[in-house]
Amino acid sequence: MTYYSVLDVSPTTEDWIPAYLKESGPIIKKHGGKYLARTVSHQQLEGNEQKAGLRIILEWPSKQAALDFMADPGYAEHLKARTEGSISHHYLIEGKDDFA
Repeated sequence: MTYYSVLDVSPTTEDWIPAYLKESGPIIKKHGGKYLARTVSHQQLEGNEQKAGLRIILEWPSKQAALDFMADPGYAEHLKARTEGSISHHYLIEGKDDFA
């Protein structure tokens, strides 16, 4: 079953970004993930305003692949840098329609 990571990230410092961009992509790929969107171009259409510097959508071949990525020792330092250097929210969403 396909899963999606949906993140909103607002950097509070940019020190971590160059290394994160360089190193996280190959680790994502190693776990079968791929970026569907990684952009500062986004518009909120409904609800109370939820500001974010950028929005990211990743596709995973399974829930386990996403969890393995998050637990990858090579990603640990980048995850720590991102969470310490930004306000971030990360949602893991199963690619199904519960109401179909």
